[in-house]
Amino acid sequence: MTFLLGAVLAAGVLLCASPWLWPPRPDAAPTAPKARLIRLNAEAGFDSLSARALIAVIMAAGLIAASTAWLLTGLPILVLLAASAGALTPIMFLRGRRLRLRRLRRQLWPDVCDLLIASIRVGLSLPDAVASLAESAPTMLRPAFGVFAKDLQSSGRFETSLDRLKTSLADPIGDRIVETLRMARQVGGTELVGVLRALSTSVRADAALRGEVEARQSWIRGAAVLGAIAPWVILSLLVMRPEGASAYGTPEGVIVICVGAGVSVIAFQIMVRIGRLPEPRRWFG
Repeated sequence: MTFLLGAVLAAGVLLCASPWLWPPRPDAAPTAPKARLIRLNAEAGFDSLSARALIAVIMAAGLIAASTAWLLTGLPILVLLAASAGALTPIMFLRGRRLRLRRLRRQLWPDVCDLLIASIRVGLSLPDAVASLAESAPTMLRPAFGVFAKDLQSSGRFETSLDRLKTSLADPIGDRIVETLRMARQVGGTELVGVLRALSTSVRADAALRGEVEARQSWIRGAAVLGAIAPWVILSLLVMRPEGASAYGTPEGVIVICVGAGVSVIAFQIMVRIGRLPEPRRWFG
């Protein structure tokens, strides 16, 4: 326990001194892990949350989980496992929120295509048609198109505004629509309405099929969560008793806990992969 408290104190002092020891460099490009965190924040709808803030949340969640495990059990191995699980909780939350947002937006993109088709048919130019979605698009998508309209009005650059719109939407289907509009703007042509109509029909059919399959496979994910959590709830109840804590505090008990943790993680990943449909990737993101 003394070693753990000393390590936590040293880490706190190091973090307090880090702004002076390692000052930020404005011209430095973000590293790959930091870029992934920034992209995950954007896709989960937290554009204002920086990578540093997310790292701080991860560390705080791990510390809280470790402290709770130490107060309840007093076993170092469970403290370590609780810290790892707590640190992964914000990442899992962001990934789950990203999937939920994509599912909700998948139902809305056909309406966006229909609104674009209607605006183009009444004679609006392509930039004005996209900017009009700030008032006519579904409520969830209006903020992104509102930012696009303001940016287009201030800069007048359609290409740059499309790039920022794509960043704000952070959606694979939104990327396809934005790139379709960009190509229509650059090369012209009269097939934009037909392309948007075909894209709307494809997205609507894909959303209906995915909804039906996900409804049938939701029990697989529920069984995976229940099967992964139930043994650890029972273990927590056992180690709260003095005889249980002494039994699992031995080297044999530590080995049993480590093997159980590995088996739980592997089994959970297998069950989740069985019940998960492949999500479209952001090829143009």
